[in-house]
Amino acid sequence: MVKASALLAEEEVDLLRRALVEWGGPARCNDQLAAGMGFADAQDLLDQCDRLRKELAEDAALGPADWARTLLATEIVFVSDLAGSGADWATTTGRSDEATITMLRQIQRKLARTVSPFYGKRPTA
Repeated sequence: MVKASALLAEEEVDLLRRALVEWGGPARCNDQLAAGMGFADAQDLLDQCDRLRKELAEDAALGPADWARTLLATEIVFVSDLAGSGADWATTTGRSDEATITMLRQIQRKLARTVSPFYGKRPTA
């Protein structure tokens, strides 16, 4: 269990929190994709994104599976035009693609050790 403040800068946490909001907006997730990301189904994805956003805001400690789900959900919602925000990302978040990918790469590097048990695996607790 590790707090966001021990791993990430405030603006990086803000990016993760904003990305999780997208699942309740323009993103379109089905049960199969949600399960692949480590959630029970699409409704669980929405519920857990709400929980994770709040816990990140409160700097609560998250376990490796929650960090992996947060990162994977962010990656997909940012890039995918079929399931995520994709081409609408800049419009819906106010963040440019260029700035987002740069920051996302920083986050990936910082979370690498924490999420490494889930490389190539479904992130479940």
